Amino acid sequence: MGELSISQARRIALYAQGFGNKAPTGRVDRRHLRKVLDHIGLIQIDSVNVLVRRQELPLFARLGAHPRSLIPDATAAGELFEYWVHEACHVPVEQRPLHGWAMAGHPRWKGMRRFAAERQELISSVLDRLRIDGPLVASDLALRDQPKGQWWDWDDGKLALEHLFRTGEVAAVRRSSDFARVYDLAERVIPAEILRLPTPNERDAKKELLVLAARYHGIGTAADLADYHRLAHTRALLAELVEDGRLAQVTIDGWTQPAYMHPDAHLPRWVRARAVLSPFDPVVWFRDRAERLFGFRYRIEIYVPKTKRVFGYYVLPFLLGDELVARVDLKADRANERLLVKGAFAEPGVDREYVADELAAELDELARWLGLDRGVDVADHGDLARELHRAAAAQRADRSQPT
Repeated sequence: MGELSISQARRIALYAQGFGNKAPTGRVDRRHLRKVLDHIGLIQIDSVNVLVRRQELPLFARLGAHPRSLIPDATAAGELFEYWVHEACHVPVEQRPLHGWAMAGHPRWKGMRRFAAERQELISSVLDRLRIDGPLVASDLALRDQPKGQWWDWDDGKLALEHLFRTGEVAAVRRSSDFARVYDLAERVIPAEILRLPTPNERDAKKELLVLAARYHGIGTAADLADYHRLAHTRALLAELVEDGRLAQVTIDGWTQPAYMHPDAHLPRWVRARAVLSPFDPVVWFRDRAERLFGFRYRIEIYVPKTKRVFGYYVLPFLLGDELVARVDLKADRANERLLVKGAFAEPGVDREYVADELAAELDELARWLGLDRGVDVADHGDLARELHRAAAAQRADRSQPT
């Protein structure tokens, strides 16, 4: 398998990401979450709640409707922990030792370490407060010594907690009411058997993380694999992994860079996926990779002024089969129990009627999972809007029929 077509690479990648599996039809529980994590390795966290918090969408894409407590329950049980990996992520707790080198001194946290060195008394007092009073949120530390605008206008207490979080002395879980981090001593959050595990040195840990990235991606360039866990200086490590037989170097038609494939990567004859993807789903979170694999140019426009947006505020790609065929601008209208499609756009050359039918079915399932029981409303915006409006109306009519 030395040279692959884009289509083959796409199928390998989607299969590796769990889209070769059928969504469960019965009760979904934490075993299913573990299976998803076997394929994707981590779940990026974000507080934006226009539709649903983004960490929930990768599970829906692979599992369909499921208890929305899966991630909090797994965290409470000590199966997941939060750390800065791709960005802020939920990560299987057994991988914590692989991030010990980052806790010891990641280059991007130099400024925070400098702050801690200058304010050692403050760091010690925050640790003592946690030890004595137990878990707390940043607002529990009424400190504000920093000049306004520095460190995102965090006060010194928040900075101290975040430094301790990065060093691994403190761990955090998310508060359900406002999604704030609740900090506590690591030994109260992380299972003792995990804390006792040996920590690999930076070089060995990075090699293991690259192999994991190859397993999750199936196949990817050096940049793709490094991006998964946000690693730097990896090319020499990749060469060693190829020499050791832990990765295979291949070429992909149309790619200017060589690709690396995990030995267990599987090339299926087809992938029959149907999913609306989070902007931070691993399939699309590295925009350059999404464009190389799918010919799909994707940018987030949340921070773009409304008048300059091309597609909308909260736009999600639609995966159908092994292609990204459309994108939709979605919002949950919780007060009126409706899923709003503010815009719908087809990719060039797709069968719009077929895509609209499949997308309407997926959005209907999404709406029901989110408790938006009055269904899907499609606005007249985008070149797929007319077809999707028709398909959504047909979905509503079907649902209203007696069983």
